[in-house]
Amino acid sequence: MSALPARADAVVIGGGVIGTSAAYHLAEAGVNTVLLERGSLGGGASAHTAGMVRTYFPGDPDTGQRAVRSLNAYHDFARHTAAPLALKRLGFMALFTDEQEIADFEATHQAQQAAGVQVSLISAREASGLNPLINERAVLAAAWSPEAYHVDGLDIVRGYAAAARNHGSRLFTHTPVTGIDDDNTVHTPQGSIKAGSIVCTAGPWSGEVASMASVDLPMTPRSMEMLFTDIPPSPHRELPMTMHAASGLRIRSWKDRILLAMGAPKAGETREAWLGRIAGHLGTLFPALDGIGLHRAWTGDFDASPNNTAFIGEDPTRRFLYAAGFTGAGLCQAPAAGEKLRDLLIVK
Repeated sequence: MSALPARADAVVIGGGVIGTSAAYHLAEAGVNTVLLERGSLGGGASAHTAGMVRTYFPGDPDTGQRAVRSLNAYHDFARHTAAPLALKRLGFMALFTDEQEIADFEATHQAQQAAGVQVSLISAREASGLNPLINERAVLAAAWSPEAYHVDGLDIVRGYAAAARNHGSRLFTHTPVTGIDDDNTVHTPQGSIKAGSIVCTAGPWSGEVASMASVDLPMTPRSMEMLFTDIPPSPHRELPMTMHAASGLRIRSWKDRILLAMGAPKAGETREAWLGRIAGHLGTLFPALDGIGLHRAWTGDFDASPNNTAFIGEDPTRRFLYAAGFTGAGLCQAPAAGEKLRDLLIVK
């Protein structure tokens, strides 16, 4: 491994999808950039997702606006990074089982459209036409957003990393940050580097990194477990990602199985009880999956803010920028987050 340089205009801490996007956008703008990653690139939260990018986030048009900008960037990814993405359109659906959920959708629909999000309210019958596993009688209506795609998150990380290097950025893996001085000197086991600006994109560790710099970033790491079903008894066509608005249960096709998630056990809840809650929702909403075997696919920690909306900004007291709190939706917002960090850094 080559030695750390003595200084850099920007030191990005964290080499997931947000960090590599930041490194690319900064280097492409002519900023002397170094990225430090404690493990391997994309080895954290970026690797533990359902592999979907979407633009509709119920009740959150601000996130939708970043996601729309990001999806446009992914469609144009190859031109900027020379790394084409295999985007496969699946669509995204949120199932409403309570009248208030429908009212909430209608209250924010105009704002979603103004943000560029393509989403409409459809009937339970229309929803079951898009996903035949749905029990029409258990659903009142659904939100349907066709702009949702399967993508390999590591392809995004690798594409941004290669493009960042092509623009002169230096990326160091297996280089954890151990301390940050008041003058923005960043310490690692491989040496120290003086940063003109620090850019924190460390995912679940963002709060820990921020505290090293005496910056308060109210992050709460949250566990997420993805599950595979057994192979369903009847073959199914490829399904859109489908979310139950009330519980957060999400399912989508994954080869010959179903991939699903519903957070992780609550405090004091056993894993068996949590799996029982999932099984209950599956039996009600998707009767064909009633009683199907569930198996751990992968687990991971995600960075979460108190209101589940990402923090992207700069500390008022020092040159410390941050983008964190994406709660597993970093893939959906990475290009826009990198652009925002670049703009924050170069305007001064």
